[in-house]
Amino acid sequence: MHPINILFNHFGIRVLPAAKVPGEFKRDYKRLLTEAKKNTRGFEVFPEMYYDLGSHPVEPANFELEFATRLLSELAPATILDIGSQRFWIIGLLAHHRVTTVDVRERTSELKNETVVTCDAKALKLPDHSFDAVTSLCALEHFGLGRYGDDFDMDGDKKALGEMVRVLKPGGHLIFSTTITRHRPAIAFNGHRIYSHQMIKDLCANLVCVQEQFYNPKLERYCSLEEVRAEPKHWDLYLGCWKKK
Repeated sequence: MHPINILFNHFGIRVLPAAKVPGEFKRDYKRLLTEAKKNTRGFEVFPEMYYDLGSHPVEPANFELEFATRLLSELAPATILDIGSQRFWIIGLLAHHRVTTVDVRERTSELKNETVVTCDAKALKLPDHSFDAVTSLCALEHFGLGRYGDDFDMDGDKKALGEMVRVLKPGGHLIFSTTITRHRPAIAFNGHRIYSHQMIKDLCANLVCVQEQFYNPKLERYCSLEEVRAEPKHWDLYLGCWKKK
């Protein structure tokens, strides 16, 4: 697909549809394209218009990744297990930490700081009390729905979170994010669950809450629980850090 026809290209860069690119920019583009072809310096020049002016795009993922990064920086855990977080974030994490990552699909890594364990998050092939921190960003809501080739299990999220707690050392921290609503909790089958705040607290009943934050994409900022959306089939982000007793 030509990049100008999508709102975000595959690198996550905001690009306006051709119909929304200002006419002035289009006119300047044609002139500059002609100028570029006069002095190619050996490059082949072909048209591929980008319009990425204005303020930086606000991505919901930025807030959950910043939340987790800040907490890991403060806690400075010696051992980290990650289950299902964004790959680009993990690669950055590996620059400073040894990280064990879990994937239900077969995967290898050439990064020396990474240990890859292939297993289902509902049954981790790891010993009890192994890690100082477990991270799982926007993954809990997917477990057990079969979306990624894992076994169908409507209690998959409960079992996966129980496994995260099991492999945490006493005093260790679970940092996770998921979807939240103030409307009736729901499952967008088979994409993901949408939790109520009470459901999240129930999942973490045996842990101590260290910090919670909420992010509303419509407001484009962190928000209070009261500002979490309550419309049907809409959801915001829950960000939590919980400590094992």
